[in-house]
Amino acid sequence: MATVLHGMASIAQKGLIQPKETMSETNQKNNSLYIGIPKEISFQENRIALTPLSVALLVNNGHKVVIESGAGVGANFSDNDYSEQGAIISFHKKDIFDADVLVKIAPPTFDEIAMMHKGQTLISALQMGSLKEDYLKALLHKKINALCFENLRDEGGILSVVRAMSEIVGATSIFIAAEYLSNATGGKGLMLGGFTGVPPTEIVILGAGTVGEYAARTALSLGAEVKVFDSSIYRLRRLQNNLGSRVFTSVMQPIVLAKAITTCDVVIGAIRATHGRSPCVVMEETVSRMKPHSVLIDVSIDQGGCFETSQVTNHTNPVFRKYDVIHYCVPNIASRVPRTASYALTNIFAPILLDIGEMGGLMNMVWNKPGIREALYIYQGHLTNKDIAAMYNLPHKDIELLMVSNQ
Repeated sequence: MATVLHGMASIAQKGLIQPKETMSETNQKNNSLYIGIPKEISFQENRIALTPLSVALLVNNGHKVVIESGAGVGANFSDNDYSEQGAIISFHKKDIFDADVLVKIAPPTFDEIAMMHKGQTLISALQMGSLKEDYLKALLHKKINALCFENLRDEGGILSVVRAMSEIVGATSIFIAAEYLSNATGGKGLMLGGFTGVPPTEIVILGAGTVGEYAARTALSLGAEVKVFDSSIYRLRRLQNNLGSRVFTSVMQPIVLAKAITTCDVVIGAIRATHGRSPCVVMEETVSRMKPHSVLIDVSIDQGGCFETSQVTNHTNPVFRKYDVIHYCVPNIASRVPRTASYALTNIFAPILLDIGEMGGLMNMVWNKPGIREALYIYQGHLTNKDIAAMYNLPHKDIELLMVSNQ
């Protein structure tokens, strides 16, 4: 099987440098997919799963891509951008939901689930934190195959989508801080960073994961003074090594942490929970002693937040003040830079869709790629994710046994 798959992959690769006549012959050997990209209807979701150039790549490999009119507008891609690259633009949702493979950003709504059909493959977020049993049962009832892109892993075992979005969010959080330190937005009138003769801005980052690392990297490049706190010495050491420069790092010592927060200009909360709610590590009393007009950005707000004073905001009204501290608590920061985020997502999704075609279907790809297998939570209407099954006490089927029985 491995030899056959390797042969198919090399044929596809050769196709990229062959004349069009030869390429069309190669395309006919592929399992041609009908890929649907619906317009996102979730609140302030501006990203799209595929960019026009990725659509061109898929179309040139013999696949049909149907995109709902206006789906790319949030990321500044027009219908014309997509149609020029070979996509079919449809004004009817039914055309999109007739596809073999649906690729979305937000999880489908109940109305969208109703339009899905048996045997369809769904690639979207699952958002475990807000998952409800009736929603899960509606998906299972449709007897579809569903991949949760938060669990997609690359060849190195890295959660590819989570990593990409975290890098974007980490860097963007610093630019947001710079914006709200400015006098134009009611800030204290500081330039983020520093230069000769002027003390640098002080930034405290809670969490030494990917978001924390990229926030620190961006802040350092602007000349800010950075302090990073985390409960894990391993993560702090890894951050130091990845940055290649010595920054102030500390474990979560309450007295040291409180002193750093009450004297800084910006504090960024980027502590993620593996399961459930993110830990609340900064109490209201500490926030009340922060400097006037300082900026607090709670990146963990989608998991409940790590500041006691945090309340969910949105891109239309992103900030509120409490104790004269500017609070920015928008859950979906990546949608603030949707075009960049869409490029990052398409780099992950396009190769997966090509692999489904080249390997002769989802089953073969899942069988050969453990990182994809881990993201599969519904297969032919059976729940294949142990953790989700345990959450709702639902029956669970082992994906490998299911696939062997269908061989």
